[in-house]
Amino acid sequence: MRVAAIVPAAGAGIRLKSKIQKPYINLGAKPILARTLIALSKNKNIKEILVSVEKDKIDKARRDIIKKYNIKKARLVIGGKERSDSVYNALKYVSKDIDYILIHDGIRPFVTNKLIEALLKEASKSGAAIAAVPVKPTLKFAGEDGFIKNTPSREYFWEAQTPQVFKRAMIERAYKIAGQKDIKATDDSMLVEKIGVKTKIVMGSYSNIKITTKEDLELAKILLKEFL
Repeated sequence: MRVAAIVPAAGAGIRLKSKIQKPYINLGAKPILARTLIALSKNKNIKEILVSVEKDKIDKARRDIIKKYNIKKARLVIGGKERSDSVYNALKYVSKDIDYILIHDGIRPFVTNKLIEALLKEASKSGAAIAAVPVKPTLKFAGEDGFIKNTPSREYFWEAQTPQVFKRAMIERAYKIAGQKDIKATDDSMLVEKIGVKTKIVMGSYSNIKITTKEDLELAKILLKEFL
């Protein structure tokens, strides 16, 4: 398989209440984004990594991430206002000989090669696969008035993660239609679902966290010990 990884990494870090943007916050001795890119670059099927960053962070990302940690597969592209804009822009720079697109959050540093391989295997069969984990809490569906309307069975609910892998033509079409119809989505599989494609879930990991809050960062410091 010839795979291109797209990594949106233009998060501002508002919920972390940090002056440093999320991708550049140190986790241990390395920035979060560096750990993510190093993990992705180890996979033999990933031929290139396109990292979407803010325009004014291009030089910083090149100097402090790409060059410092010698991530040869990575190239930088300018990100957009929303996550989906960053992914859509990166799609335009994917090399012509790429067959599959893997999309992964820049602030999920604990992705494993085992998970990547499982997703690629499933995507090669079904065309679209995402990492997800079963939800643990009891879910409540409430109205605008704050009163509970019902309690759905959590048996069929999954928390979506990344990586998410798609056949190239499929995700390009999904993003093109989303742009034409101004469809907003919180993850990439949602756009694929809207063009009628069934997406297969691959068991992710509860350690594959997205670092968005101070509590997430503290948890990541604990998890890091398992990955060293």
